[in-house]
Amino acid sequence: MKTNFKDELRIAFPTSDEERVDEHFGHCKSFAIFTVKEGKVLKKEFVQAPPHAPGVLPRFLGELNASTIITGGMGQMAINLFKEQGIEVILGARGSIIENLNEYLGGELESEGSACDHHHDESCSH
Repeated sequence: MKTNFKDELRIAFPTSDEERVDEHFGHCKSFAIFTVKEGKVLKKEFVQAPPHAPGVLPRFLGELNASTIITGGMGQMAINLFKEQGIEVILGARGSIIENLNEYLGGELESEGSACDHHHDESCSH
C-alpha cells in the first residue's frame, strides 16, 4: 500500500541511540520525528521522551502533531490511545530508523505482529 503524500506527515520513531528503532516505544530515550511532504524529508529532529506513564506518550506525540508512530511493539491500551489522537500505529519495526522510514514511504512497511499484552515484569521479545 503506497503512502498518501498529499498532506505533510510527521512520522515518529522511538529511539535510544538516534539510529535504531527501540522495539518497545515506552522504554525509549527520545523520538526521531521526520516531517515529510510529497515523499521528501523536509526536517528531522530528535525530541527527548517524557517520563513513561500510562497515556503520556500518545498525548506527547499528539501535541507534536505526529501522524504516525513506527515501533517494534506496544500494548493494546497504548494503541487505542494513539488512535484517539489520530496517530497511525505501525508495529513490528526493527533495526535502522532510516531503512524503516524508506520502507514506509515506499509502501513496503506494514504493521505486523500483535500488541504486547504482558505485564512489564515479564520478558518480552521487543
